[in-house]
Amino acid sequence: MRARIGVLDVLRGFALCGILVANVRPISNLDGRVIRGGEGAGGSVDVWLGLVLEQRFFPVFATLFGVGFGLLMESVAARGGRARVVLARRLGILLAIGLAHMFLLWRGDVLSTYAVAGLVVLLPSTWLPRWALPAAAAALGGAALFLLPGGYSLSPALFLVGAALVRYGVVDRLEARGAGTAVTLVVLAALAVPASVAQAGMASSAYLSGVLSAATGVLVAGVYACGIVLLYRTPVRRVLRAVFAPLGRMALTNYLSASALVLTLAHLDGRPQDWSWGTVFGIAGGVLAVQWAWSALWLRRFRQGPVEWLWRWGTWATRPPFRV
Repeated sequence: MRARIGVLDVLRGFALCGILVANVRPISNLDGRVIRGGEGAGGSVDVWLGLVLEQRFFPVFATLFGVGFGLLMESVAARGGRARVVLARRLGILLAIGLAHMFLLWRGDVLSTYAVAGLVVLLPSTWLPRWALPAAAAALGGAALFLLPGGYSLSPALFLVGAALVRYGVVDRLEARGAGTAVTLVVLAALAVPASVAQAGMASSAYLSGVLSAATGVLVAGVYACGIVLLYRTPVRRVLRAVFAPLGRMALTNYLSASALVLTLAHLDGRPQDWSWGTVFGIAGGVLAVQWAWSALWLRRFRQGPVEWLWRWGTWATRPPFRV
């Protein structure tokens, strides 16, 4: 049985934090209008925080989704099971969870999108030879970048990147010391810095702005991920694991509960459209603090989060162990 790769939990928890900060305003959209800005809307604060937050964390999450898919396929194959049947069942259950989240809590749900993209892109990719995955990812990414820039259109390509990282053995070497991650970080940073500067000063068409924003988002996300991996190889690992791993191990449960918590606060306040960036950070910090405490306490007694456990049960069609 494959040992748990701790840095993946840390990356997942880190991405979850950034995604929540970016999603507080959209989730709190009570009356159907798109809520943007707040204090300093359209000003320098929004511009620079947008460069740090907007589309900077979902690429990490999307890539990790592909990594998880690839790891599960290897696990099923090692058990001698019918890998594609198990994977299709897993994606079908995720689709049901996502649709429930969409219609009961927040119309901006991404889980259903991930599930459909997984069924359309990830599952067929399991028949491709290893070398074809990067080529398919590049083709899909290029098409999404220039035909449908912005949003989550790059997710299918990033799924394939994650799956390729598993099949090429990169994921197994993430915690090992080596120069590859540092070199990748330097290259991505060298591209991300001028791209971010260009995005900050862009005043051209919405199309070109969308293309540049999506491309820059992927580059910055890569810088974040490589930086976390490098830090994880140092004594800072203990801090990273303490702060992010509990959130990452229960990422699905925490993603869903965040919507409920933010919506509750929006209803109690009544005017989320007036939330400043300070309020947004305060709400995100409060929600994450609650989720961290809940996750840390829960994982002392149970192997997985409650939604993760149900998802695993449906995936394998057999009841998994629950208590530690």
